[in-house]
Amino acid sequence: MARARRLQSEVIGIDTHIDTAQRLLYENADLSKRLSDGHVDLPRLREGGMRAPFFSLWVPVYYHGAEAVRRTLDLRDAMQSFLDAHPDQIELATTAADIERILAARKIAAVLALEGGHQIDDDLRVLRMYHRMGIRAMTLTHFRNNTWADSSTDKPQHNGLTEFGMQVVREMNRIGMLVDISHVADKTFYDAVQVSTKPVIASHSSCRALTNMPRNMTDDMLRALAKNGGVVGINFYPGFISQKEAAAASKRISASAQALPPQTAAAMDDYAAKEHARDLAASQHHGEATLADAVAHIDHAVKVAGVDHVGIGSDWDGIEKVPVGLEDVSKMPAVTAALLKRGYSEQDIKKIMGGNFLRVMREVIGK
Repeated sequence: MARARRLQSEVIGIDTHIDTAQRLLYENADLSKRLSDGHVDLPRLREGGMRAPFFSLWVPVYYHGAEAVRRTLDLRDAMQSFLDAHPDQIELATTAADIERILAARKIAAVLALEGGHQIDDDLRVLRMYHRMGIRAMTLTHFRNNTWADSSTDKPQHNGLTEFGMQVVREMNRIGMLVDISHVADKTFYDAVQVSTKPVIASHSSCRALTNMPRNMTDDMLRALAKNGGVVGINFYPGFISQKEAAAASKRISASAQALPPQTAAAMDDYAAKEHARDLAASQHHGEATLADAVAHIDHAVKVAGVDHVGIGSDWDGIEKVPVGLEDVSKMPAVTAALLKRGYSEQDIKKIMGGNFLRVMREVIGK
């Protein structure tokens, strides 16, 4: 562990998916201090050596149209208020160069991402405005299909991407925004890889060969992602890394996807706040998965896709159970220790802990 902690202090520390921005919106949580609950705050990010997290601005799929846009702006505003309140500790990063500069100043580099293509309300102008707000990645779907892309946890409707969906991918390539294929149906994934002229990412997915869940990637998908030059961030949700947890996770995802609260702004916001409170209360519970399961998924992805195409996408504060040994982001040196024990070189661990995603950011964003 001593060697792992030393190495973890040297890595870039990119985690391409944490959902902690919800705590800013729903609780006005002070993430500048070590909290007694949840998975992520600034002290624990530093302790875990994960100094360049992607903060997901997640809007549930029951928000539609303009309401999905409004809720995205609520989250972006909450995130900005936090950035403005603590400029000595955290700063917005929109490029790879920004990450390097901010880390050199001993601050946390916050990258912003969207989780769900429904958040653009079928309008490329909205997509471009999000980019102007500093958002640098977007998953094409979430738990349900949208009007232009099929989700991995819904019945196929479009046979992958529609023509407009392909336009979305092309526009993200053009403006310098990471195309994120976590949550998409298999056909949507292959369509996106075929259309994209730049590397795509899977911000928070694991390996279907080890845990048979549609949210996870098959070996063929991992190989296609590698050929595209992309990177997969391994998800730590017990339902995605342990087959023992898979059935319960499928039921939970299905229930969440089918949720349909009253379609007024106040009612949806109230429902979302209650969902958040419920998940936060459960978020310290252990599932049957362990640190060893998470490392096994990292190792499998490396063996299939190659070490240049694997990273971390924990899903902290977006999961209601945690693996034993990975209770929060401060535990990340244990992942490094396990990889060292498996014979991984320090250079390869530095790639997994951020170097690979930094490369993709340079290739997509151009700086």
